[in-house]
Amino acid sequence: MALVFLGLGSNEGNRLVFLLAAIENIRRDIGVIQTQSSIYQAAPWGFSSGTDFYNMVLSVSSTLSPEELIDACLNIEKKAGRVKKNQQSKYESRPMDIDILFYDAVELTSTKLTIPHPRIAERRFVLEPLKEIAPDWEHPVLKKTIKELAEICSDTLAVNKLTT
Repeated sequence: MALVFLGLGSNEGNRLVFLLAAIENIRRDIGVIQTQSSIYQAAPWGFSSGTDFYNMVLSVSSTLSPEELIDACLNIEKKAGRVKKNQQSKYESRPMDIDILFYDAVELTSTKLTIPHPRIAERRFVLEPLKEIAPDWEHPVLKKTIKELAEICSDTLAVNKLTT
C-alpha cells in the first residue's frame, strides 16, 4: 500500500462539481482517501484565462503502481471531459487536472511520468493545500518539508482558501 498525494484542479465549467466528482472517482478507482485539503482559488499558472482554478490536494492509500496510477488519473480527467487541445502550450484551461505529487518517497522518471512532480516547489497553488494536510512531509529530492518549501516559494500568484 502506497501513500500518494494527488493535486486536483479545475477551471472550466462547474469547478466544484468537477472536484467532487473526481474525489468520488478517486475513491472508486484509486484507493482510500486519507486526508483532503480545503479548496483553494488561484489564478492560472503558466497561461492566461478568464477563470481562476479551484485546487485541492488529497492523500490516498493505493495499491496501484505508479504506472497504473497515472492511467487511472488520466481516465478520471477524460471522464470529466478533458481534451488536450493546444499542442503549442503545455498549459490550458481544463475541467479536471490531476497531478501525482508524491508516491511514498519514490523517485521515478519515465516517458510517462516523473515522481515527485517536478514543479511542486514552484507552485503556490500546490504548496498551500499540501501544507494544510502534510506540512511536515519531506520532499525526497529537495530534502525540505512542504512547510519549508512554501516559505521559500517564489510564486507570487494569490492562492485563497475558499469558505464553503
